[in-house]
Amino acid sequence: MQTRKTMKELQKEVDTYISQFKEGYFSPLALLARMTEELGELSREVNHHYGEKPKKSTEEEKAIEEELGDMLFVLICFANSLNIDLEEAHNRVMKKFNTRDKDRWTRIEE
Repeated sequence: MQTRKTMKELQKEVDTYISQFKEGYFSPLALLARMTEELGELSREVNHHYGEKPKKSTEEEKAIEEELGDMLFVLICFANSLNIDLEEAHNRVMKKFNTRDKDRWTRIEE
């Protein structure tokens, strides 16, 4: 059985992988371009599954899960290259949503 990983563990795992190569992390601009490329691939898969554009018979079947995984990997590379703790970044964003946007949406009645 596979254990769940914390964000810190994910960031460390990616850093350990990247650190074995002389090239290290790509520049922030290159990582942003790569993230944009991966987002395009994710968008294509979502459009095939939920949109009006069916896959061509010659196109390889890819899962949305795989494309999200690619996005997450590049996002972690981007954060690591800039020494950003994604757990801290997430906590700040959630605080913002829980304060600034607390009354923005219609809550589900319990």
